[in-house]
Amino acid sequence: MYRLIFFCFFALTLVSHAQPMKPSTGSIKHYENFPSKWVKPRNIDVWLPENYSKKDKYSVLYMHDGQMLFDANTTWNKQEWKADEIAGKLIAEKKTDKFIIVGISNIGETRHSDYFPERAFELLPVAQRDSIYEKHQNESNPLFGSKINSDNYLKFIVSELKPFIDNIFSTHSDQQHTFIAGSSMGGLISLYAICEYPNIFAGAACLSTHWPGVMHSEKNPVPAAFFAYMDKHLPSPKNHKIYFDYGTATLDAVYEPLQLKADEVMKAKGYKTGKNWETKKFEGAEHSENSWAARLDVPFLFLLGR
Repeated sequence: MYRLIFFCFFALTLVSHAQPMKPSTGSIKHYENFPSKWVKPRNIDVWLPENYSKKDKYSVLYMHDGQMLFDANTTWNKQEWKADEIAGKLIAEKKTDKFIIVGISNIGETRHSDYFPERAFELLPVAQRDSIYEKHQNESNPLFGSKINSDNYLKFIVSELKPFIDNIFSTHSDQQHTFIAGSSMGGLISLYAICEYPNIFAGAACLSTHWPGVMHSEKNPVPAAFFAYMDKHLPSPKNHKIYFDYGTATLDAVYEPLQLKADEVMKAKGYKTGKNWETKKFEGAEHSENSWAARLDVPFLFLLGR
């Protein structure tokens, strides 16, 4: 069981993007090694729905682990989120506003460092921080490829990528039409983004949020630090939406008790389920792209639904 959980978690750090992605619907604009002064260059893939037109304005959804979103033929495990099919269908049925998806590829060796919420990490005592940096994915590879860099990763999105997207594409650039989403560690960084930049993002979708932060272990101090950070920095429920979910199989099997604690913080900060907040449990769902694809319409409708 532990080996299976470990494999699910480690596999998310793998990168496979040797050939161009071909969406099932709409089109993709690919930007190879998008430059940044804040993080390592990475690929950006912008999905545009069918009949995209400069005459219209589109909301924007930023999504992490972008190489896994659109085309299973280019991914390491032959799975994908099917983000293009699901978004295209919802837009065509007029169930959501028109929107584009900006897929931000991860860099395998720095993914954990880019996605681990920095200010929550700094709430931990120095000795605990040092011990976390010593953790490994396996015998030869450290869990963190570098010092935690999530503040710079968010600066990259907000100060470099977003201005580029709003300049090149026909977008609504205001907070009300800007969203962010991811799974596992991508769920953590999506929550961190809306907390750190509440004037930029109106909503965040956090699927299978990896509350342990590291590999699940007894007496893990990390989740408590995340909840303490949330208590201080969650944005106003008046003009923000936050979505959480989790499955019950493989790595997701450890999330429920931690998600329930996060839910208590949400309630205490004034969020109302069904209005500006959702937490959903999916029985039998695994920690995989196939599982996220099977329910991706739920967060899409919650964030962007009409």
